[in-house]
Amino acid sequence: MTPKRIMAIVNQKGGVGKTTTAINLAAALAEHEQRVLLIDMDPQGNASTGLGVPRDDRSRSTYHIMTENLPFDEAVRPTRVRGLYILPSHSDLAAAEMEIGHTEGRTRVLTQALEAASGGFDYVLIDCPPALNLLTLNALAAARSIIVPLQCEFFALEGLSQLLKTVEMAKAGINPKLAIDGVVLTMYDKRNRLSAQVADDVRSHLGRAVFDTVIPRNVRIAEAPSFAEPVTTYDPSSQGSKAYRRLAREILRKHSERKK
Repeated sequence: MTPKRIMAIVNQKGGVGKTTTAINLAAALAEHEQRVLLIDMDPQGNASTGLGVPRDDRSRSTYHIMTENLPFDEAVRPTRVRGLYILPSHSDLAAAEMEIGHTEGRTRVLTQALEAASGGFDYVLIDCPPALNLLTLNALAAARSIIVPLQCEFFALEGLSQLLKTVEMAKAGINPKLAIDGVVLTMYDKRNRLSAQVADDVRSHLGRAVFDTVIPRNVRIAEAPSFAEPVTTYDPSSQGSKAYRRLAREILRKHSERKK
């Protein structure tokens, strides 16, 4: 059963809050009674760790789906968050690009695996690696839309044009239905004038492509992964939790309006 909405969380720049956004947005969507799957496509496996999957318990993972034809449903597992499931990553995923790089349909391995899944998910979020490589291309081929986390720092816009060009290439070559859901500003520090300047700069360049919701720099967001849970359960009343809930509502509202 094909999921209703597949979103890739993508930015080739590291340290922008990509995995943090993937985990916490997935959890916030699950709070809205959505059945949500987070696919960890990053060989670092931080999303898996952040949702409580030990590194020595990943014998069924995205790597095994991509390279060994493991049935998709056999790798998906529930998390401690009601309605949220995880398809964990494995460090061997770093070698998958070489293992499938010369095979026919190499950019559509994930797409085919998802099409054969029976999970009936409302949302699938794909946490991509911080690189525009074959793993990311598989995510872009499978996704219906992308979300781009962008840190509120001086070099925020550097590399974004390259990412947008890659998205356009993916639309032209492997996925004509791919769209940009939006750019989400992360690590915003209201005490820092630079954060406000960067946010204004990004909005002036990208306009309505930028989400209204801004994710603040928040200690609870930073602490939550060490307890293997999203900030929405680690500290439900924190500013970080409230921000990701607002982002989830904004996305749900946007998708609902598109259906009309």
